Amino acid sequence: MKKELLSHYLFLILFFFLITLTKGWYTSPVYLYFWLGGVVGNMLPDLDHLLYIFVSRPSELTSKRISSLISQKEWSSALDLLYKTRRERKMPVFHTIQFQILFAIVAFFVVTSTGSLFGTGLVLSAMLHLAVDQADDFFATSSISNWLVNLDLKLDRKQSSYYLFTYIISLLIISLLF
Repeated sequence: MKKELLSHYLFLILFFFLITLTKGWYTSPVYLYFWLGGVVGNMLPDLDHLLYIFVSRPSELTSKRISSLISQKEWSSALDLLYKTRRERKMPVFHTIQFQILFAIVAFFVVTSTGSLFGTGLVLSAMLHLAVDQADDFFATSSISNWLVNLDLKLDRKQSSYYLFTYIISLLIISLLF
């Protein structure tokens, strides 16, 4: 679990540092809103694991075990179990290709329309988080099939890599638009 958190925050820091440097924001504290949005947005995609546990499938054994650990205030053990069982969850809300595409469209509109630094940081970091999760799944399983659960679609390794590359490029393009 610590490794996943470290990788997400390392990518966030590197990505946001590059944006901050290229935009020349290092001289004004007002751009801390961008960074704050990034920290909040980096946590958002993992909410689907909690939704799965508490709303969508509360009667499953893993959900009951995590709920029990939380009720006993064993936060670390609950988070560790949540992390270890993340690939078992077959119907996540945010970890699907459909959500990624929809969220990329929303991110495009937030970045180009609102002017909100907090909102821009939030959507860019959430997109980055999803890209890191998908890359992790791809490198661990050589596929992104768990992101296709609601679709009658099978992507081989090469097609999966093309999709992942396209998503990362869309993230980079959207980050250049504001």
